[in-house]
Amino acid sequence: MATASKIEWTGHTWNPLAGCSVLTPGCKRCYAMKMAARLEAMGQALYVGLTESTKAGPVWTGVMRQASQDVLLAPLRRKKPTTYFVNSMSDLFHENVPDTWIDQVFAVMALAPQHTFQILTKRAARMQRYFELWPEGAARFHHVALEAHKINPDLPSGMPDGWVWQLQKRWPLPNVWLGVSTERQQEADERIPHLLQTPAAVRFISAEPLLGPINLTSINHRGVVGGHSALHDRGLGKLDWVIVGGESGAGSRPMHPAWARVLRDQCAEAGVAFFFKQWGSWVTEDQSPEDIVLPGESRGPWAVRDGEGGWTGDQTQVFNVRKGAAGRLLDGREHNAMPGATA
Repeated sequence: MATASKIEWTGHTWNPLAGCSVLTPGCKRCYAMKMAARLEAMGQALYVGLTESTKAGPVWTGVMRQASQDVLLAPLRRKKPTTYFVNSMSDLFHENVPDTWIDQVFAVMALAPQHTFQILTKRAARMQRYFELWPEGAARFHHVALEAHKINPDLPSGMPDGWVWQLQKRWPLPNVWLGVSTERQQEADERIPHLLQTPAAVRFISAEPLLGPINLTSINHRGVVGGHSALHDRGLGKLDWVIVGGESGAGSRPMHPAWARVLRDQCAEAGVAFFFKQWGSWVTEDQSPEDIVLPGESRGPWAVRDGEGGWTGDQTQVFNVRKGAAGRLLDGREHNAMPGATA
């Protein structure tokens, strides 16, 4: 079912699919991977076999599974407008997901124009191919329309005659936002160009967990001298929203404040919405809330030992605290901007 979400930038989560596989370093501490193992242990059949136990904890097996029809159609039963994060327990564009399953998800989203749907993927190339696919001369929107007709042969009240062609005029769907995960510059360079070449009403990135610096004004794309700016529309399209957050939980990796500041400042200069989600488990003293007591020990993960037993380089110190204790203030304020709105 679709459930209310604790994720700060959405309203509800909707999981018509389940399952995934580890792809890049951002997957290492995946919350969904651990949750899938927990749900299997609780006897939920949907999650059986989606993870396997290892010394490092549960790991995705790559098995993908569809949820029930009842779950698939959940957004259609909700009339009050909300925002759905699609597949918090999976990746809609995973290589093992058939196009037909994706068509069914898009059909529901087309039939629920009162809602906004946020889709986040690490498989940006597959996402682009899905939208470019024109098998036997039939456009992707037509496949989605066929699946919508299977879901509701009569179509929702108020839908005009010739709805398939009306859908064509509304493609890409205005209520669907497409995003990619970008934990480091490498992933940003690999995924953002595919995203920008994919038709979408809103394009966004989630730099969470942010594991290294990212320069959105210099994306490596097709050998462009100096890189391509993902924040300015110079023929390739641009981003509409940037989410930044640190990693939380056991074994989490710290986020340097400078990495978050650079993205914040680049978004401000370009007029792109910026959302700071959390510090995660690690926070510097100057970014920590005034009402918490920092632990006695800290880490300097970016410093380097010199030949005399001392330290050189960036000696920024971070403290390991609870996610809730670290908070979500960047330089003393929250950043909650959404596309089409202000912070």
